[in-house]
Amino acid sequence: MNLGYKMLVLDMDDTLLTDDHIISEKNKEMLLKAQDEGVMVVLASGRPTPAMLSFARELELDRYGSYIISYNGGTLIDMADESVVYSQSLSVKNIHDLYDFASHNGVDIITYSSDSIYSESHSKYIQVEIDITKMHFDQVADFKKAVDFDGVKCIMLEEPSKLQEVKPLLEEAFPELSISFSKPFFLEVTQTGIDKAATLARLSEITGIKQEQIIAVGNAGNDLSMVEYAGLGVWVDNVTPELRHKADVIVASNNDDGVAEVVEKFLLKKEMQLEEM
Repeated sequence: MNLGYKMLVLDMDDTLLTDDHIISEKNKEMLLKAQDEGVMVVLASGRPTPAMLSFARELELDRYGSYIISYNGGTLIDMADESVVYSQSLSVKNIHDLYDFASHNGVDIITYSSDSIYSESHSKYIQVEIDITKMHFDQVADFKKAVDFDGVKCIMLEEPSKLQEVKPLLEEAFPELSISFSKPFFLEVTQTGIDKAATLARLSEITGIKQEQIIAVGNAGNDLSMVEYAGLGVWVDNVTPELRHKADVIVASNNDDGVAEVVEKFLLKKEMQLEEM
């Protein structure tokens, strides 16, 4: 019933989710309909795994046997049993070196355990992440002492203008790591070669769904790799302005059911036309 696409990969914040951090009724309805028609729906987010699971269950990805990509590609989860298919972490040394860089350059840094966010500081931007993920926040006196474990990613947080200055310095200092913006005030760091596209390519091999059969939808810099990788790359209308020209299609914003528009136009087009006759 669709145009040859078999997988729909969705960023969450500012793409699938409204500004109120919910899945709209129309988006949910169309995504369930797409899955009923055999399309695999995959969530791919910078969020930690625990902050994605309730949304994955809401879309019944467990029942449909789908997957989620968390930590900007650092982890791949099989929703059938919530098992980890793939995970690649930053080492303790990586995280400590990133902490030293952040301290030297005057920006905050956070990392994650399986159930908590760790930082020495607290700011309005750190609070945004706490509110989004609903994870426990552990403000520690000594970051290096507290973080004695590997972690899937770190985020540096500050005013957007400051992070724009910091990003090239970070890339120069850590050319081996993957660095991208998920929000203007979130500069995310993951292990070498880890991004949403790299893990999506692994998922393509696992499922047998070809690259050209994939649609990827996003809104920000950390989505660019998968939007460029997919057979059809899509931005929602609230995309970061400088990225607008880097996708095949632009649809309605995250607050105006842009994801549902993708489903209607590219996955259920023939069916929708028949219904209109």
